[in-house]
Amino acid sequence: MENKAVVLGANYYIGLSTIRCLGIHDVHVAAVDYAWEDSYGLESKYCSEALIGSHYKEDPEGLVTFLIDYAKKQDSPPVLIPTADPYVEFVDDHLPELREHFLIPQQEQGLYTKIMDKGTLHTLASEHGVAVPETVNVDDENFIQKVESEIQYPCLVKPVDSPAFVAKFRSKLFKVHTQEELLEKVNQAKEADIEVIVQRIIPGFDDHMYTFDAYLDQDSKVTHWVTCQKLRQFPVNYGASVYTQQKYVPELFELGAKFLEGIQYKGFAEIEFKKDAETGRYYLIEINVRITNLNHLLQKTGINIPYITYRELTGNPLDPKAVKEDMNLVFWYAYEDLLAVREYIKTGQLSPQKVIKSYFRPKAHAIWDPKDPKPAVAFGKKLAGLVVGKVTGRS
Repeated sequence: MENKAVVLGANYYIGLSTIRCLGIHDVHVAAVDYAWEDSYGLESKYCSEALIGSHYKEDPEGLVTFLIDYAKKQDSPPVLIPTADPYVEFVDDHLPELREHFLIPQQEQGLYTKIMDKGTLHTLASEHGVAVPETVNVDDENFIQKVESEIQYPCLVKPVDSPAFVAKFRSKLFKVHTQEELLEKVNQAKEADIEVIVQRIIPGFDDHMYTFDAYLDQDSKVTHWVTCQKLRQFPVNYGASVYTQQKYVPELFELGAKFLEGIQYKGFAEIEFKKDAETGRYYLIEINVRITNLNHLLQKTGINIPYITYRELTGNPLDPKAVKEDMNLVFWYAYEDLLAVREYIKTGQLSPQKVIKSYFRPKAHAIWDPKDPKPAVAFGKKLAGLVVGKVTGRS
């Protein structure tokens, strides 16, 4: 294959699964990160080139130059695939110049960022008839009174820009139970210069969280899709998928495809919905516009998003496909799931028996692959280092 694939991000399992999804089809994969340390995806046998470039935030112009210099040396333009939110923001910021040298699904600069921004996303969703949780802007007049009348406690303080919030607070959001807590958390965010909104909690346990994962071609038509149901997440209740099953839910296609096609989206997107336990209504929670945590699970169901992207952008698209049956497959990120299980049991949300019973199913592992074991070994060394650091730090 003439065109190479440049994968941005190799220090997390999403980058690793992207490398594998392309490499198993003999695509030449050049994986890029800003440091060798902890970038266990670079250990994959499917990684054809391991490249260390500038940091996306500390020196974005340096990374642009690094990538364009690399692309100029190739016989054909490479396909560029970001695998983390900061890399998506970087690509969006520099989309016109990067598109001169790389194949990238999205053509409209700013659309990625608009979708990642909770405020503009909710406006878009409402315009296209998709329900979103009731929300109050903290800059509104009398916002405390609005929260108490329209949302009530407990409620969520959520970031407009998730990557910046997570980097600062090591959490996706704040859950608050009183006016005092609300003001405290809003002020914390303001002091960190991070914009937040206040949102109603949609009732329902974590298994009321669902995803619609789809690829849209250059005509903004959904060509491939699959739906999933979260079973456990970490941090519990408001975190990332750690144990999730593929589950056919046709209503999510009706909602998700209409919305993504309506905003003229191109490429891969994952919409997270929550099903209201009291009304059964699906609410749009957020959209991931980069390769998802569930990437390996999607691939095992026959929806290989990185390869679908590669084939379409290089002019040889795969036939459309949708997963319209339950395949009894689950995604498992063992390390964080064990941390989550401890918390679920401790808080009485799950019983040990239910957890144990859930494990007896075919799995798509986040990191482990018997055909490509070196990344798991490197990740194990990283964890061992963290444990040693904690022990020696205490002593």
